[in-house]
Amino acid sequence: MKGLVSFSIVGSAICMFFLVMLNFFLTPTLDWSIYPCIALLLWPLSMYFVYRQNLTQFAFFTSFVFIILLTVINLRESPEVLWVLYALYPLVFWPIFTFFGKKAYTMTAAVIGATTTIIYYALLNLAFSPSYPWVIAIIFAIGWWPLSLYHSKHKNFFAFSIQASIWIGGFVIGMNWAFSPDVIWAIYPIFVVVWWPISMHFF
Repeated sequence: MKGLVSFSIVGSAICMFFLVMLNFFLTPTLDWSIYPCIALLLWPLSMYFVYRQNLTQFAFFTSFVFIILLTVINLRESPEVLWVLYALYPLVFWPIFTFFGKKAYTMTAAVIGATTTIIYYALLNLAFSPSYPWVIAIIFAIGWWPLSLYHSKHKNFFAFSIQASIWIGGFVIGMNWAFSPDVIWAIYPIFVVVWWPISMHFF
């Protein structure tokens, strides 16, 4: 395994050198080599941390590299729109929850993680696009985390089907109200979802 780590370091350095030279001689006015070079940096990093069996440090370093890469791309290519803020949260979230280890699988971690995710993206929604409430979709997606974890621990799948159906119904009603209030279409998916708890009850 140690030989593979050394090979990844040498191979990554050779590829980076080749790309930089290619960029310099063929397109000197366009600095595109920085992007694949940063990505190539992940090869020896991942091999090293797998060799050391330290996934927490791997998560921190990989997240750090991606944050730098996306920030550079954002500021160089489209500085007028700070889209890197949308990707920043999951990149920070990943190493933090990896650090907690088995505690990350608890109900407390699920509630805290879901709450902070909703608050973060709700603030972004209010700051950059208050007239377009896309955070509804984030709330719906992240809400499945504590909901499914709670019922899987208690093995109560019928209660889960009821609460999940209510959750889906609330989501489609919210989407209907926010984006197309003139057309009441939410009743159709709600009718389909209702069959889930009914079938669970009878069969």
